[in-house]
Amino acid sequence: MKEILITGASSGIGYASAIKAAKEGWKVIACGRNQQRLDELASQHENIRTLAFDITDERACNVVLGQLSPDVVLLNAGTCEYVDVDDWQSAMFKRVFDANFFSVIYCIGALLPNLKPNSQIVFVDSLARLLPFTRSQAYGASKAALFYLAKTMEVDLKAKGLVVKTISPGFVKTPLTDKNTFDMPMSISAEEAAVSIIKIINGKHRTGYFPTVFALIIRTLSSLLPMSLQVKLCNALAASAANHKESRA
Repeated sequence: MKEILITGASSGIGYASAIKAAKEGWKVIACGRNQQRLDELASQHENIRTLAFDITDERACNVVLGQLSPDVVLLNAGTCEYVDVDDWQSAMFKRVFDANFFSVIYCIGALLPNLKPNSQIVFVDSLARLLPFTRSQAYGASKAALFYLAKTMEVDLKAKGLVVKTISPGFVKTPLTDKNTFDMPMSISAEEAAVSIIKIINGKHRTGYFPTVFALIIRTLSSLLPMSLQVKLCNALAASAANHKESRA
């Protein structure tokens, strides 16, 4: 029975992915900070065991993960905070990067020495990294950094026989996105996202995107439009979002 370690498993995509993987016969190591939610998750299936710790704490990652050797590492944990350029908060950028980027560095540092050839390291970034969306400076930059990290790791880990994959989701209905005050086109449930994630893990492609139609639109705009038009498009989206917010007020 293969083993998968999932970070950010106490809610949202990670929670749903843990259940999906367990039902498909994986042994699941579900990681998160919320012990109560992890206990609830473990009660869903006998194949799930849990580890409660803070992945933004490098020492905790080394202690908890240092002896593990899963077949798949799904680096899913993350957060999102939006920037107000009139109330610039440098500490917020650090919080977002600690959760979305440096936590991944710490997990890889703890796990990498023990990973066997053909093991997978799977990075969950975001389609938001592809366009300059309003107020997404911290989130988008952290996910862009994560994608670049993953692709360089794919190059440098090839000789070790390790497989590196990236997954770029669009809008997924989770407790995190429930805080959004704007429309989320073509959003899907966490359970639908989990189906796509497990399919990507089981497949041969090293880069995966979902939902399919939304991802195709974003990728096409990103690849075909010059940056000046990308900025104009995102300016228009920002104005529309502002008008929508005012109409709701």
